[in-house]
Amino acid sequence: MDYDEFFADKVAALKTEGRYRVFADLERDAGKFPAAINYQGDEIADVTVWCSNDYLGMGQSTVVMDAMHQAIDKCGAGAGGTRNISGTNHYHVLLEQELAKLHKKEAGLIFTSGYVANLTTLSTIGQMLPDCVIISDALNHNSMIAGIKHSRSEKMIFKHNDLEDLERKLKKVNSHQPKMIAFESVYSMDGDISPIKEICDLAEKYNALTFLDEVHAVGLYGNHGAGVAERDGIMDRIDIIQGTMAKGFGVVGGYIAGSASLCDFIRSYGDGFIFSSSMPPAVAAGCLASVKYVKEHNELREQHQERASTLKQRLSDIGIPVMPTETHIVPVIVGDPVLCKQASDELMFNHGIYVQPINYPTVPRGTERLRFTPTPLHNDELMDHLVKALKKVWGQLGLKEAA
Repeated sequence: MDYDEFFADKVAALKTEGRYRVFADLERDAGKFPAAINYQGDEIADVTVWCSNDYLGMGQSTVVMDAMHQAIDKCGAGAGGTRNISGTNHYHVLLEQELAKLHKKEAGLIFTSGYVANLTTLSTIGQMLPDCVIISDALNHNSMIAGIKHSRSEKMIFKHNDLEDLERKLKKVNSHQPKMIAFESVYSMDGDISPIKEICDLAEKYNALTFLDEVHAVGLYGNHGAGVAERDGIMDRIDIIQGTMAKGFGVVGGYIAGSASLCDFIRSYGDGFIFSSSMPPAVAAGCLASVKYVKEHNELREQHQERASTLKQRLSDIGIPVMPTETHIVPVIVGDPVLCKQASDELMFNHGIYVQPINYPTVPRGTERLRFTPTPLHNDELMDHLVKALKKVWGQLGLKEAA
């Protein structure tokens, strides 16, 4: 077998379908977000980033950068090992304590990414709880799906945010059998929110653990940025909260927060935690500074929501088909992978606007989209430019307008 030919053919198939992913070669300009430099072969161009998950711009904050510089000067670059073998730096301990406080839980545990946090926690619980059944929302993130698959436990999938279907699934499980409901708060592609309270009601009724992914909500919702569960006053009803430091907090890394026994269990048995080198101390220091700052600055969340609401309204006013959402996510439907890429390219190369096309398998076929994520740093001038550019590109490509 010609292995390289096989690999090349599989990539060619993606290109034929119009869903081959091209990475934008960017250089973020420290302190000037959302401005960036785009490397285009031998050329460079200034662009405005409109699709970053650095939702509050904290990755460019001097508070965060100063903390990271100080930690590098104090501790050096790497942590030096896994958490068990010389790699637990004091910044790791302080960060875990701060995350536990944020979510009002007994303990926290950090991972190298949110993906690893989901994969490790779900797989470890599913593997080790005897006869465990994991009941998962149909639109859960790939990392949650991977964790459930890796657990090799029995799984059930309930229709997205469908409480009646969830209860039907719960009723099918033996009342004495361990079970866990895995779901997200904010679903990042459609921008909708799960009925957390009602899911907790069902969990209590059927004696199920709750595992809530707040990745696209931490930093952004609640008076202290602990997420939608904090906003709705029900954090205490969630058994396991999973989050990230790579989005609302602007750095990198994932975590869980829960009971001391739960976190110690994952720390002691979770392969993805045990066998991964620790995050660099400077990263942990930056995360710590960001969590502390964002926790005390609710005006950032208010500005963030205003920018998202304003952009939705302005795009709707000119006939751009914005999916209705109750969150900061602004999805604009194109519905075709080739046209979605063309629209993205037109915006990038002719208008200096970077928004990545989102195609299958991230979203279902026929719902290809441009996903905008305005931040408090996207001012009116930048929004004016985006609205005018989108109107022009929509006309050039003959894209469908809102009804």
